[in-house]
Amino acid sequence: MPPKRYECKECGKYFSKSTHLRDHLRTHTGEKPFKCEHCNKCFNHSGNLRKHNRIHTEEKPFKCKHCEKSFRQAANMRQHTRIHTGEKPFKCQHCDKYFRHSGSLQKHNRLHTGEKPFKCNHCDKSFRQATGLKVHNRYHTGEMPYKCSHCDKGYSTASSLQGHVRSHTGEKPFKCEFCDKCFRHAITLTEHRRKHTGEKPFKCEYCSRCFTKANNLQQHIRIHTGEKPFQCKHCDKRFARKGNLQQHNRIHTGEKPFMCPQCGRCFRHEKSIQVHLKTHVVSEVSVNDSHYGNLVTPATPQGRPGSMQDRLASMQDTPAFPQESTQATPACMIELLDLSDANGIW
Repeated sequence: MPPKRYECKECGKYFSKSTHLRDHLRTHTGEKPFKCEHCNKCFNHSGNLRKHNRIHTEEKPFKCKHCEKSFRQAANMRQHTRIHTGEKPFKCQHCDKYFRHSGSLQKHNRLHTGEKPFKCNHCDKSFRQATGLKVHNRYHTGEMPYKCSHCDKGYSTASSLQGHVRSHTGEKPFKCEFCDKCFRHAITLTEHRRKHTGEKPFKCEYCSRCFTKANNLQQHIRIHTGEKPFQCKHCDKRFARKGNLQQHNRIHTGEKPFMCPQCGRCFRHEKSIQVHLKTHVVSEVSVNDSHYGNLVTPATPQGRPGSMQDRLASMQDTPAFPQESTQATPACMIELLDLSDANGIW
């Protein structure tokens, strides 16, 4: 190789040819003398302009020897060829993994270093990859570019849409090898498996508790940090959990989605109606305890207590309480329910 005699005064780099030094100097001066005839873009090297022109001409001179694909740049063709040859020349220094592309290795290295160079402009979160930041930004902007063809719902990622579409088709391609359950999402299967294996891979750094799900750990950590990321739009209150914020919002909106099918009274919170249902049972238990006992905790076919929906459905199918009953709902309990629901205790 010829000696590198030409030194850049700006950064100290040496070059073997004066033309190479001249091209390099444009990186310091910002000069871009090579302009595209098809658009307004300019370049500091003639070679870069030549590569760019292929976008307009659609020329792809670099053909793969193993398949019919062609590429605009030789580097892209070399990377593609590794799919056929299986070559992975880029090795991680921290573990035994190999990669086809230097960019893939660079992204992987951040798992070891913890580096997260892509910072959100709206909050304090950072990400290892640009794609992660791009998806996260949609949380702030509300952008939902992936629309469902069966309904009006939109999603921020293609994978989220794909999972949603299965709710329309009924497809559940992910089957548990320990039982007969099937799931729409791979992550749901992974989380379900841990019920069988007992695995709890998410450990709290502040205490010894472990969790089966990452979001459960995230919620738990807020107990230690005091973080309350969910703020009410109507007042200054903040909450550690999104569900708590949703319940709080009903104080402002006046929404009471839980209605008693027996008397028509509505409540903001599920726990309030659970307590309220028991007041009906208490008032009529002396009339026919065996007939109305199923209103408290109706059993599922497996013998477990039913959900709130089961309880409401059970009450709707149950005939009204006899008129001749002389038992009254305890006044102290009704007063407690009124106060607790009005103040959002439940």
